[in-house]
Amino acid sequence: EVQLQASGGGLVQAGGSLRLSCAVSGLTFGNSAIAWFRQAPGKEREGIACIVSDNDDTVYSDSVKGRFTIASDNAENTVYLEMNSLKPEDTAVYYCYANWLNRAYWGQGTLVTVSS
Repeated sequence: EVQLQASGGGLVQAGGSLRLSCAVSGLTFGNSAIAWFRQAPGKEREGIACIVSDNDDTVYSDSVKGRFTIASDNAENTVYLEMNSLKPEDTAVYYCYANWLNRAYWGQGTLVTVSS
């Protein structure tokens, strides 16, 4: 059974930092793409960062480029999202997502709240 466990959310002031973790189990980590999505109140879920485990290629949305960094620890089967220079508009529930063998898997969300 594939499981994704997201953690690390919380309350932070604008300009601060947080690191989210996504612990992945039940799939071959090296043959997958792992991504972070977020959904703010009243808005659609958006993809913000993705990493391909085989070659560590990364892609970011314009809204987080230069502030967020996605990285994977293949030995620990964990993907991290380092978030810096946080803004109130980054407030959302953050979800990790895996694509493995053309199947999609979602973890539960973790809430990030950025106060102004």
